[in-house]
Amino acid sequence: MRHLLRTAGALTLALAAGSAQARCAEETRFDPPLRVLRCADGLVLETEQGSRLQPIDRNGDGHLEGAELGGRAVLVTLPPGRRVRRDGFQILTPHAIASVRGTVYAVDVTSDRTSVFVERGRVAVARRSAPEAAVTLGPGEGVDVDGDQGALAVRRWPQERVRALLERFGR
Repeated sequence: MRHLLRTAGALTLALAAGSAQARCAEETRFDPPLRVLRCADGLVLETEQGSRLQPIDRNGDGHLEGAELGGRAVLVTLPPGRRVRRDGFQILTPHAIASVRGTVYAVDVTSDRTSVFVERGRVAVARRSAPEAAVTLGPGEGVDVDGDQGALAVRRWPQERVRALLERFGR
């Protein structure tokens, strides 16, 4: 069972008794307004104000395996040496699954689609309804996942689109 503790203005993620405890401190940035979750193992999740992000630690070992994102956007920084499960750190959205091992990428969710962009590293993206049909994104590439069941199209994103997304995180 996972529970949240507020201590000294920070949010600490405490995991089930008897397991290792992950310490993920939450901070708030104001320009632009972001919620930043920094974990002791180097994982950083930056979410826009109003984002719905639920961290996931299925096995209770103190290391987040992923997060469920219900709306808005998250910027994920996953250091290369971080221990991850076999199928990578995952961001789950209503439309897609984005799995990685050591990278920086953004996931943006609207009611109609999930967009994934990779700044550094590699990310596998699949529809939640068809996880076996994943595509792999490299630096500068993105994909839009919507309700259509067609093949996912990996594209090099135009600078304007990249800039608009990353500016939401003050980059």
